[in-house]
Amino acid sequence: MTTPATLPHITAVQAALAAAGLTVYLGGAPAGPAPLPKAYVVLYPGPGASGAASIADDRTVLDLLLQVTCVATTPDGALGTADRTRTALSASLAVDGRATWRPEELGGPPLQRDNDVTPPLYHQPVQYRLRSIPA
Repeated sequence: MTTPATLPHITAVQAALAAAGLTVYLGGAPAGPAPLPKAYVVLYPGPGASGAASIADDRTVLDLLLQVTCVATTPDGALGTADRTRTALSASLAVDGRATWRPEELGGPPLQRDNDVTPPLYHQPVQYRLRSIPA
């Protein structure tokens, strides 16, 4: 019995988004003098939960919530980045030793404008549920 790990699933999400041509950050955009791209995504994963796959209580099922915040300098850019994210996450993820469901889109709050930065940025958070079992 192998307890599922969250990190390989997050790495698979990063790879799927990067393959779609998106710039991906984990846990927040980097601070510093270097300019950020005009559009990017930030992943905010939860810790995940392992559940029992049978009455024997073998904890091999992974259920993980993940927020993908799509950020851009324009409203259209943030919404377009959310669309590209949706397309990139429309197939099952490749995670070694795991069989994965396609990420389930759960929605999120409305588009938001961040006036605390100059120029303002637009954020479109979208939540996904990731699930997998041993392959």
